[in-house]
This record gives sequence, structure tokens and C-alpha cells, in this order.
Amino acid sequence: MGQTQSRAMKDAKSIFRVASGNFLEMYDFAVYGFYASFIAQIFFPSDNQFASIMMSFMAFGVGFLMRPIGAIVLGAYMDKHGRRKGLLVTLALMAIGTLTIAVCPGYEQIGVFAPIIVVIGRLLQGFSAGAELGGASVYLAEIAPADKKGFYVSWQSASQQVATIVAGVFGVALHYWLGDEIVSVWGWRVPFIFGCLVVPFLFIIRRTLEETPEFRARAHQAPKKLSAMLVNIVQNWQVMILGSLFVMMTTVTFYFITAYTPTFANKVLHLSRLDSFIVTAIVGLSNLFWLPVAGALSDRIGRKPILIAITILNLITAYPAMYFLTHHISFANLVIVELWFSFIFGSYNGAMVVGLSEIMPREVRALGFSLSYSIAVAIFGGFTPAISTYLIHESGNNAMPGVWLSIAALCSLLAALALFKKGGIHHRRTQGEKASL
Repeated sequence: MGQTQSRAMKDAKSIFRVASGNFLEMYDFAVYGFYASFIAQIFFPSDNQFASIMMSFMAFGVGFLMRPIGAIVLGAYMDKHGRRKGLLVTLALMAIGTLTIAVCPGYEQIGVFAPIIVVIGRLLQGFSAGAELGGASVYLAEIAPADKKGFYVSWQSASQQVATIVAGVFGVALHYWLGDEIVSVWGWRVPFIFGCLVVPFLFIIRRTLEETPEFRARAHQAPKKLSAMLVNIVQNWQVMILGSLFVMMTTVTFYFITAYTPTFANKVLHLSRLDSFIVTAIVGLSNLFWLPVAGALSDRIGRKPILIAITILNLITAYPAMYFLTHHISFANLVIVELWFSFIFGSYNGAMVVGLSEIMPREVRALGFSLSYSIAVAIFGGFTPAISTYLIHESGNNAMPGVWLSIAALCSLLAALALFKKGGIHHRRTQGEKASL
């Protein structure tokens, strides 16, 4: 009994150390999405408001294009040198990217160099994030008991929700104390600066991480070269493609209910900025509840029932929910619809993330996970704010983002069915390593 409690306490500390760094990754991305309209005014000025916001969202999205590259370079580094060292590198790079955006002068001060510097900062953030999520998820999967992997890994995503809550609370406080005018001029920089100030604390915490037993067990093997790892990835191309589609729904839904919500609520629904940030903080709390619940439930009943049921739910309800909201606009209805999508996201992601780690070949687990997830985010999730804005602008239908959410659900449903198909990709794993999907 004592030994069990000792291990549980040790694992809890490891989860906190990993999740604390993962917090910064999501916090930085959330803050940019929340303040996209202000960033558009400062760095991407235009007489056309649609063009200005689209440029800001495209800069937001371009950071995600670096994620696959970061996944390859930093994911391979983690598979070669260890999860701990890799997680320290990703934390440092994310901090540099955030600082770059926080202190960059506006377009009026330095002209075209302003948007260029912001894009560079986003590229650094994206490069780092390409392996941060995968490294954190793989670390937690490798230290977890066999019957609690879903619960352990769910805390990687849960830490991101804490970041969303903090960013949302920052938004509420700034708009309450400073007002929209001051926030639009310089107040939006405060959350970015806060993200930089917590880095030393997070770095100290993450330095105390121990390497995972599974990685140490094969540390005596000759380190693989990046070229050999990439060959292994190519040989498992089906896993990579299906894995990316498997992730699609979670990343599209997440960036819709977090990064895009403040702009959608304010510019499309014409609710106050204060209302939009309150809703975002509420969504973060809801996500934080559903993620570990779904992860633990997937350990008990399996990944399949949850993943199939939730993708079908999103497929058939996304557009009706958005139609209801845009035709019955109120703060209360925005909360209701956002909480529904929060349930969809949290329930699916809690089972999906651990499932993705389980289908990856062991020798390139961090690289494979990071690459699949990063491709999904780069192609689908990161551009969700821009896609949603474009769909509304071109169609004149404010509910059109619901169609994008449904497309994402359909793709993830088909990928999940393919992954669960008898005689599918799981035959690549040995009997002792078979996924518990």
C-alpha cells in the first residue's frame, strides 16, 4: 500500500512538471488568438477590417505551418536524446517566440518590419509547439500504469485548459480595469509579458524531471540517426495519415472554442469583449473537467466507444448548434453552445490523445506522435479562425463555421473506424505492444 502511494505521489509530481511547461505552449497560442483583432490594428493595419483581421489570423495560422518541421527536428531529438532534454528545449524556444511578439514595436513605428517580426515570433512558437505536445503526451504515457494511461495523458490537454482559463481571466481583468481603448493601444501586451515572466519558474520545475523508465531501458541501444527515423516514419505512412485525420476534430473544435471565440463573439455576434472573455474562461473550466473524466473512462470501457460516439455527435449537431446561436443571439446562448462544443472536445480529446500515442511505433513514438498531431494542427486547426472568418464572409451565413466543424468530425470518424478495423495498421505492433485502443 505504501509503495503504491509513493509511486502515485511521484507520478503526480511528474505530471505537474510536464503539464506546467505545456501550459505555456497553449497560453501563448490562446493569447494571440484572443487579441487577434488588436494585433491586426497594431501590426497589420488596413482600411478594410476584414482584410486586417484575416492577415492577423493568417499570421496566427502560419505558426502552425512550422509545427511539422518542429515535430521532425525536435521529435527526433527526443527519441534520440530523451524526453526530458527535449521538453527543456521546447520550453526555451516558446519563450523566445513569445518575447519577440510582446516587445515588437507597431507598424507606425517600424513599418513593414513589424509584421515580419511578429511572423518570426509565431514561427518560433510553432516550431517549439511541434514537439511540445507530443513530447509531453509520450512522457506521460510512458510513466503511466497500463490501466491508467488515458487518465495520465489527459492531463497534458488539461494543462492547456488552465492556460485558456488564465488567458480568459486576463482578458476579463484588463478590459474591466483598463477599458477597450487602452487595451487596444498597449494593454494587450500585458498577457504576453506575463507569459515571459513565468518562464524561469517553469524551466526550474521542468529541469527536475526524471527520464522515463521506458526510454532509459533502451538507452543502451545505438542512437538512431534522423535519416533512419524518417525512413521508419515513411514506412509507417498509413499511421501518419490516419493519425492526422484522427486528430482533426479535436484541433478544429479546440481552436474554434478558444482562439476564435473572442473575435466571433465580438465581431459576428456583436457581444462585448468582456462577455467574450468570460465565455472563454468558462469554456476552459469545462474542458478541464471533461478531459480527465474522458481519459479515465476510456481506461475502463476502452477508447473506441467514446471516440465513435463523440465524432457522430459532433457531425450531426455542429451546424444546428451554430444556427441556433446565430439566430438567437445572447450571452446565455453563447455559453450554452460553447459548453456543448466543450463537452465534444473534452470527451473526444481525453480518449484520442492517449490513443494516438498507442498506435505509434515505439522507436519513433515522440516523432510520430508529434508529426501526426502537428500536420493536423497545421492544415486544419491553426487556420480554423481564418477559415471560419472566410466562410462567413463569402456565404453571408454566420453559422457556416458549423459546417467546418462537421467536416472535421466526419474525417476523424472515418480515421477512427480505419484504425479500429480488424487487420489494419495494428498488425505492425508486437503482441506485447498492441494498442489498447
